[in-house]
Amino acid sequence: MEQLGKWKYRPAPDTVTAVEAVTTLLIQAAVADGGTKVSVHLSDQDGQACILALSHHTGLTTGADDAGKDVLHQITAHHSVTGCGIDTGPDGRRIWAVITL
Repeated sequence: MEQLGKWKYRPAPDTVTAVEAVTTLLIQAAVADGGTKVSVHLSDQDGQACILALSHHTGLTTGADDAGKDVLHQITAHHSVTGCGIDTGPDGRRIWAVITL
């Protein structure tokens, strides 16, 4: 939220709650992969924020994406989320969400 504020976004309180809750879900999913570290990336465009967590757990198979579908349902339960997804690559599993600010 601090960085979004620096970028001059002033989301409504319910959106702040959604950003914090979704970020927590993304990080928990990345940590559950058991990698050696987790990266969180934030970007903005056209009044939306994209939050991405990367697990850095190499060697995951694409089947790991299926394991994260429950967290996607939890993420989309927040009304300000306009999209989310999971994919697995050589650098680990990426799980992301786009939130309207």
